[in-house]
Amino acid sequence: MTEEKTVKIAPVTRLEGHGELTLKIGVDGKVKDVQFNVSSTRFFEKFLEGRFGEEAVRIAPRICGICPEPHHLASTKAVEAAWRITPPPAAVKLRRLLINAKQFSSHAIHFFALAAPDFLAGPLGDPAKRNVVAIIKALPDVGKMALQMMQFGQDLCAAVGGKAIHPVTSIPGGIMHPFSEEKRDEYLKRSEDALEWTTATVDLAKKVVQDYWDPITKLAIVPTYYLGMHNNGKHEIYDGKLRVMDPDGKIVADFKPKDYRKYYGEYVANHSYATHVYYKPEGYPKGIWRANTLARCNVVDEMTTPLAQEALKEMRDALGRPIHATFAYHWARIIELVQSLEEIVGLLKDPDIVSADIKLADVAPRKGDGVGCVEAPRGTLIHHYWTDERGIITRANMIVATNNNIAGLEKSLLTTARQIFEDNALDDLKLPEPMI
Repeated sequence: MTEEKTVKIAPVTRLEGHGELTLKIGVDGKVKDVQFNVSSTRFFEKFLEGRFGEEAVRIAPRICGICPEPHHLASTKAVEAAWRITPPPAAVKLRRLLINAKQFSSHAIHFFALAAPDFLAGPLGDPAKRNVVAIIKALPDVGKMALQMMQFGQDLCAAVGGKAIHPVTSIPGGIMHPFSEEKRDEYLKRSEDALEWTTATVDLAKKVVQDYWDPITKLAIVPTYYLGMHNNGKHEIYDGKLRVMDPDGKIVADFKPKDYRKYYGEYVANHSYATHVYYKPEGYPKGIWRANTLARCNVVDEMTTPLAQEALKEMRDALGRPIHATFAYHWARIIELVQSLEEIVGLLKDPDIVSADIKLADVAPRKGDGVGCVEAPRGTLIHHYWTDERGIITRANMIVATNNNIAGLEKSLLTTARQIFEDNALDDLKLPEPMI
């Protein structure tokens, strides 16, 4: 090679959003850099300025059509924190039901529609077969099950949130509408099928792990810091403290979300509108962290439900802790899929879930600032709002999953590109025969 080469992949498919990938290869054939380019900005922080806090909880979900429920709830919690509001316990349980319904649906669609095509058709297979439509045609029973799982989660989101996409029922001070006993009974009954589908998905995932053990344990092993929520060491996605784990597995920070600015650093890359968030005390790029499923499973001591804890132990017995294998994110996703369903069933069996005491009678706007934090399926969300005496938002700061993950994503891509193009790692990997 006599000159540097730039390879662009645009658009990057099978992700929730828009982006492109740029590889820069030097004259010596070495990979110099890999960039994930986010070429647009959405201006939601500016959209919220001048709006009443009650409006923010309906605007913020439009940030994402895949995970609007976490944005809806993070926004609500931010307004409540600014106005010093504590919602009724039954309202919190309904919010937990909503976010777990989204967790279940999102993890199912990610595994089957975004990840499974490469595993079932083979990562080097015909692109015409590496898509969810081909899976449905080749394995109709698997395709049907995947669609049923997603439908269960989305229907439950609509039942609690008013709409499956861009929910509207969470408000400062509680939830707008109670959950009826009829709906409770319906979803308890439907959860029996959902448990059967989830068990089958776990079996399928275990086979994928077994078949792809070689690339899982040899390709894209990338040590980083990890960020995730917990509640007394247990896995949590609605309300808890945030933990940061270093690449050696040491917990280096454990803090309330309202203190995030002490630990969150933001690096502005010239090639992207999305900032790179990192562990501030360590600096950039040494402090690059990752969020999402594997990060959460790394930082917690245990899951909160029995089947999920059993699955976490199995993963740790196989790969240790912390786990730096990028492909293990899929394994962690299945663990969280199991926990979300177990939590859904537990919440549906709770008598408070059909309580009418779900919103405060009087909510008074006030001047203040508040932080709302939840875990979206793909990482930690921070919504930070400042309001004036009338409850109008004067400033907003949002840090979403993409910001938390993009630097780690680039580091993973760079490591993998060098393995493939410089070390010819694919030549030595053992890959199974495609299933479709």
